[in-house]
Amino acid sequence: MKNDITKNIHYISKKHVSWNGLTLTDAAAQQILHLKNKDPNILGLKVTIKKSGCAGFTYLMDKVISLDDNSLMYEHNGAKLFVPLYAMPFIDGTELDYVREGLNYMFKFNNPQAQHSCGCGESFSI
Repeated sequence: MKNDITKNIHYISKKHVSWNGLTLTDAAAQQILHLKNKDPNILGLKVTIKKSGCAGFTYLMDKVISLDDNSLMYEHNGAKLFVPLYAMPFIDGTELDYVREGLNYMFKFNNPQAQHSCGCGESFSI
């Protein structure tokens, strides 16, 4: 099933675009490595986006089991984060953190391009 975002974006070549990239905090890298230690088949995590929520887009995370030629890889302290090229215009420059909020621990996206987010924090717009 193709992501709705890809329908309106032309093919992006790795050769023709310079990205600022994504960064991982030490806490995010530790959590990715923790997940990898629990399942040795995991190469890292993938961050994508899809149209959703009241603000427009939402982040999705998934385990990466095999490499994809249409993704960029960012690494910090041995933890790998993969991002499909179609998502880069929306999340370039984002910092991925792993934080505690109340009783919960979660990945948090600090996206400098996000101009608005919904009240529940589940979606953003640029």
